[in-house]
Amino acid sequence: MHEHNHEALLDMVRNELPTDELLCDLADLFKVFGDTTRMKILFSLFESEMCVCAIAELLGMAQSAISHQLKVLKNNKLVDSRREGKTIFYFLADDHVRSIIAQGFDHLIEERKDDKND
Repeated sequence: MHEHNHEALLDMVRNELPTDELLCDLADLFKVFGDTTRMKILFSLFESEMCVCAIAELLGMAQSAISHQLKVLKNNKLVDSRREGKTIFYFLADDHVRSIIAQGFDHLIEERKDDKND
């Protein structure tokens, strides 16, 4: 039986592997995306900035529930806000957030097309 040596490969991968702390932070970030309500909020903000009452009406949910989820999203730097008088408007924090969601969505759509073609 022929054994192969993969030390060079392992050395290369070890050098590129992020720290455990960074990987843990990345896993935590993806957990934030693991909630349907938060995903609905993020998708809503794709089109336009919105206030809590508009998001609550759009999603048919209580403002308190939306506010709670917006706080989670804001704490994870996925959304940001600006004040106009007494109203706070929320929007996607940056293009990275848009890209993460869009790529995940594209992956799902592509996967479903492949399933239909099988």
